[in-house]
Amino acid sequence: MKIIICGSLTATNKILEIKSKLEAKGHQVEIPYGSKNSKIIKRVKNRKVIVDVKEAEEKIKYNLLKKYYELIKQHEVVLVVNPEKKGIKGYIGGNTLMEMGFGYVLGKKIYCLYPLPKMSYTAELLAMKPIILNGKINKLINSNEKK
Repeated sequence: MKIIICGSLTATNKILEIKSKLEAKGHQVEIPYGSKNSKIIKRVKNRKVIVDVKEAEEKIKYNLLKKYYELIKQHEVVLVVNPEKKGIKGYIGGNTLMEMGFGYVLGKKIYCLYPLPKMSYTAELLAMKPIILNGKINKLINSNEKK
């Protein structure tokens, strides 16, 4: 199965862990550009401000939003890795919300690793009808092996 992972760069360690588990089961997995780039990971971990101009410039320079949309088109499943962030359980930020929306509009199955957060856009998250894995990645693997 072709799986594309979405999630905050601060969740990179979890994203890489999940990627390894899925690949060990024979799945093809794509992860966010920033999770592949050690310079970006380091900068995000050390970031003190909410608005990161460098991050926006990179998204523009490399056309990252559109490129990830194109990658989502090529995958069967969107997996959102959404651990706690900023004291919010199941955190889903703006970029991940957009990527979920891309997957939804493209008719992709959407899975969330953890329950949805309580945020100002929870209604939009619920409307996309993601399948909640409650931290159990094997539910994704097993649900698609039966087919």
